[in-house]
Amino acid sequence: MAIPAYAGWGERLWYYTFRFLCGLIFLFLISPILIVLPLSFNAENYFSFTPGMLGLDPDAFSLRHYKDILTNGMANPERLTGWWSDAWNNAQWIRSMRNSFFIGFFATIIATVLGTLAAVGLSRSEMPFKKKIMALLISPMIVPLVITGAGIFRGFSDGARLINSFGAWLADFGGPLTWIGNWLNEFELVYTHLGVILSHAVLGTPFVIITVTATLVGFDQSLVRAAYGMGATPLRTFFKVQMPLILPGVISGALFAFVTSFDEVVVVIAMASVEQRTIPRQMFSGIREQISPTILAVATILVVLSIALLATLELIRRRGERLRGVTPA
Repeated sequence: MAIPAYAGWGERLWYYTFRFLCGLIFLFLISPILIVLPLSFNAENYFSFTPGMLGLDPDAFSLRHYKDILTNGMANPERLTGWWSDAWNNAQWIRSMRNSFFIGFFATIIATVLGTLAAVGLSRSEMPFKKKIMALLISPMIVPLVITGAGIFRGFSDGARLINSFGAWLADFGGPLTWIGNWLNEFELVYTHLGVILSHAVLGTPFVIITVTATLVGFDQSLVRAAYGMGATPLRTFFKVQMPLILPGVISGALFAFVTSFDEVVVVIAMASVEQRTIPRQMFSGIREQISPTILAVATILVVLSIALLATLELIRRRGERLRGVTPA
């Protein structure tokens, strides 16, 4: 908004000072990204700007670190035949990306389903102890991740031992129960993909609950009563009446849950082995063990992915406002 023509010198001074301060804050927040992006194209194995980069020498810039994402850990990166199979199975960064997307996808599905159902239940007026239940459900957002990771590790370890004991007891009956018992006797949650997925679903569910609950605040409950009055079942009412209107909130919560899983490292350290290593865990290892500038290239890719997700969230927000008849800000 432009400054009014009748504004005095004090108002004009504050007008420009406020914008200058906002610019400094924005520069402070974005400066790490502005540093990482050019450093990811460094031709040398340094985490700092070389004289050639400062002088804008074309030879000082290279895609070698982006190439290292594909080749690091490969058995034979120079071989053309079976190159992609070698990279898919052996390259450390490719395996970490594969694990991150695999774990994030299924953790997001679980968190979205559970979070949406919880939010719909908490939105009902007859729901007792809503504040206490809400506080319990969003507690993973408040409790430090170190405590959450330790608690999940202990809980999953004890739970797996109980399942193993039940499987051993079931195997004694013989017949088809023996196969089921033997399978349960070998069941594990710690250091498995399933354990990491369930752990990240626990961390992502509160974000879905909050976003869907905020969407349901402006929901007209008379639509639900009208659907019931016309003979619709609760399940049909949810998918035909509620779900289309709260879908922007559900998608936003799912994106937040995916980003939470994709960026999480503390619980992965406690729950994952080398086979379940994700991108943040690989970056953590790269800083402590290898000191590889490839981390900067991976960070650049993650920044681009984050920008794409934020743009998607903004488009969804604007669509939700249009559906509710609100003019986008």
